[in-house]
Amino acid sequence: MLFEKDYKGKKSLIIYFSRADENYGVGFISKGNTEVIAEDIKEFTGADIFKVEPAIPYASDYNTCINEARERQVSHNAPIKEKVPDISSYEVIYIGSPVYCGDMPEELVTALKDINFTGKIIRPFVTHEGSGLANIPSQIKAVCKGAEVTDGLAIKGSLVNSSKDKVEKWI
Repeated sequence: MLFEKDYKGKKSLIIYFSRADENYGVGFISKGNTEVIAEDIKEFTGADIFKVEPAIPYASDYNTCINEARERQVSHNAPIKEKVPDISSYEVIYIGSPVYCGDMPEELVTALKDINFTGKIIRPFVTHEGSGLANIPSQIKAVCKGAEVTDGLAIKGSLVNSSKDKVEKWI
């Protein structure tokens, strides 16, 4: 018989990327979809939280943003404003991302690639408008070497404001 693991009692950190402005399927929003889910996870777990922000902001309109995201993914050039804090005291790391062209935004790769994740549990969560988790769990496994990557949570961006129960069940 399989037992669900209890992640609520473990010291946790949420690392996420989120973008407001024009989003596919939802129009203009003042708070990014992934940020809404990250805040729900924080509420249910008491986890610390860190938002990865691009040093060069994306355009506010969706189509230009997607073109910029593709350029950053191809060039692997996506500087961030601030490095992720030391994760050594955390057991569980929640990594949140929108799906950009099947992958996570390059800024998350920049933020995560030089961190030692050995012995950490990573719980990925994504927001999307039809692609589910896409390539993000395998991308996290490739970038976050030494971590145990659990099943992820995928929430449709257009449904984030009514997904709190789904987030709580996943926790």
